[in-house]
Amino acid sequence: MPSFSKRREDPSRRRLLAAVLAVAVSLSGCAAVPAPTEPTAAARAALAPTGTLRVAVYPGSPTSLVEQAPPASMRGVSVDLGRSLAVRLGVPVQIAVYPRLAEALAALQRGDADFTITNATAERARMVDFAPTLVDLELGVLVPSTSRVTAVERLDQPGVTVGVSQGSSSERVLGARLTQARLRSFPTLDAARAALQAQEVDAYATNKGILFELAERVPGARVLEGRWGTEHLAPAIPKGRDAGMPYLRAFTEQVRGNGELERAAMRAGQRGTVPPAR
Repeated sequence: MPSFSKRREDPSRRRLLAAVLAVAVSLSGCAAVPAPTEPTAAARAALAPTGTLRVAVYPGSPTSLVEQAPPASMRGVSVDLGRSLAVRLGVPVQIAVYPRLAEALAALQRGDADFTITNATAERARMVDFAPTLVDLELGVLVPSTSRVTAVERLDQPGVTVGVSQGSSSERVLGARLTQARLRSFPTLDAARAALQAQEVDAYATNKGILFELAERVPGARVLEGRWGTEHLAPAIPKGRDAGMPYLRAFTEQVRGNGELERAAMRAGQRGTVPPAR
């Protein structure tokens, strides 16, 4: 079950904030970026059918939620852009915190959540609908101080144990790619951190945003240079809400072009990003 943080505000105040945001974008010199438009009733009903935008996040990833905190102090790209989308829609926002990404995606599938940001894989596209990519994120490797893995290219060795998040795209991709190293999956990032500290794994593989966060909590650990792939981070909503997708696409273009995405990433300490492939 998720834990919830609700911030209910007068919708008229949110519409005023949306207008202020539009003026700020204009004054910043981003003339090529269209100002936020008023959503249609159909778009608002599709994106927030309960009258509240329910944003699904999980802790430990700057893409989602950096760490559990009081509502006003929560940081994460999904958190900040979810709040921004709620402002534009003129509805309250509810931040629903799930233990891990798989449960956040399952909530979207059930219709218990309305919005998140995650890696837009072909497999996940069968579960939820994605807007265009916001940014690409490098996939890398974190190693403890005693690891014999010295380069990303040397990950696949006999006797090497590589940690991954349970149910993640990293687990699926590396499970098919590695022929000599052994995978060990962890249900939470806290469990992975404990294994790294205890030197029970030789490496941990996921996106670099998460890896840099983990490195700060595991003495002596470091993120290796190079990458073994990229993630394509995009807004996701439940299937069957087609009436809201044109507005979500426009929102994606706006936050990518007006600096809002960059500010959210900086506030969350997001690292390892590269421009999305065109």
